[in-house]
Amino acid sequence: MFLVISYDIPEDKRRTKIHKILKSYGQWMQFSVFECELTDAQYAKLRSRLSRLIKPDEDSIRFYSLCACCQPKIERIGGEQVRDNTIFFA
Repeated sequence: MFLVISYDIPEDKRRTKIHKILKSYGQWMQFSVFECELTDAQYAKLRSRLSRLIKPDEDSIRFYSLCACCQPKIERIGGEQVRDNTIFFA
């Protein structure tokens, strides 16, 4: 599944931890936005890890799932190029 994940974490220490976790699952696109290609198991593990860290009264993390038909419609102007994860080296 292809996900866009955004977060709003007011405390620096928690925000840094959230950022590091998300960086291990996907590509950092903007200050608080990641794009991730995950299996169902990876998604469940990520949600579990994040929910243990946040303070629900203060923090917000949003997961936007994009279907395969919607992914080619993503438009970008500027910013970092998307990684091509289909290239493998032997």
